[in-house]
Amino acid sequence: MKSKYIKLIHIAKSQLNLDDDTYRHLLLNITKKTSTKDMTVWELEKILNNLKSKGFKVKSSKKMGKITATEPVHKKIRSLWLALADAGEVKNRSEKAINSYVKRITGVEVMDWLTQKQAMVVIESLKSWQARI
Repeated sequence: MKSKYIKLIHIAKSQLNLDDDTYRHLLLNITKKTSTKDMTVWELEKILNNLKSKGFKVKSSKKMGKITATEPVHKKIRSLWLALADAGEVKNRSEKAINSYVKRITGVEVMDWLTQKQAMVVIESLKSWQARI
């Protein structure tokens, strides 16, 4: 938790174009400390709120959740699907059938287009299915 606040404070320092002297003076005025490493979470929150009042806006990373699933993840989905087929639970072993299942679970038409997060949802649903047989 503490490291998250420190990272945000350093991003704010950069975004607000604060030189080191101004930054240290701000820290000292608010917490009587010149380094974020020495601060408590409560003090870090005070610093962050002050920086927000000066115009800093926290932006969530657009990359999070958009990272596409990797080939090993695709192989895991295929392997679970084929294991279900071997157990007689799945009639069609084709890629088209896998994509139909993926679309039903996530709304994404092709397995290769899944984000990492979506792929994990598919994997967990296949594991649950396997556990029921």
